[in-house]
Amino acid sequence: MPPDERPPVADALTVLAEGEVEILGRMPWSSNATFLTVVSMEGAQLQAIYKPHRGERRLWDFPDGLYRREVAAYQLAQALGWPPIPETVMRESAPFGVGSLQRFVDADFDQHYFTLLEEPRHTPALRAMAAFDVVANNADRKGGHCLLDREDRIWGIDHGLCFNTVPKLRTVIWDFAGEPVDETCLADLRRLALDPPEALAPLLSAAEIDAMVRRAERLAATAVFPEPGDERPYPWPLL
Repeated sequence: MPPDERPPVADALTVLAEGEVEILGRMPWSSNATFLTVVSMEGAQLQAIYKPHRGERRLWDFPDGLYRREVAAYQLAQALGWPPIPETVMRESAPFGVGSLQRFVDADFDQHYFTLLEEPRHTPALRAMAAFDVVANNADRKGGHCLLDREDRIWGIDHGLCFNTVPKLRTVIWDFAGEPVDETCLADLRRLALDPPEALAPLLSAAEIDAMVRRAERLAATAVFPEPGDERPYPWPLL
């Protein structure tokens, strides 16, 4: 399959969930074990990022099982309709055991949030990413977690540090602070608050889902992007 082509979403999810996983190598500069893989099924192949549970470092401020949050972020984005997050599934049968498997985005890795921000055509996508991070309580939105693919579409990746019940928003996307949230996003947030996706129940605790709903309600009510907090509003490193 050429690198700029991929199967439809439903097919990609099926391949990720049921295909044979072969590890190609370990991704550099990752704090947890992260592997580039190729997943094969009935002649279809796609590259994917595999994050096994057994390769996670334990954190004092997040429950065990960050891979579940990767899957939960995808499910949340699907429920909202934004932002684009690559197809992500939980796999029990994988080379190093249970973990998340996410379609690899063939991106221009010279691009990141700070370069994308310079192009006005990307502003709506970045604003949606900012709103998503508020609702997901993303504690690690680095600039390099915004990927530009060959079709000029921005994808969000690396959502293992999301959905904490305690406010932990740490992001590089503060450029829209104080500005009104787009009305289409507000309508989606109100809908989410009334009917959170059932797919989150096996992935997050009831308290985490309730906290997410409250964040969606609060952002919909204020209708304004929040200002940075006083305690560690930025991730490190920024990229």
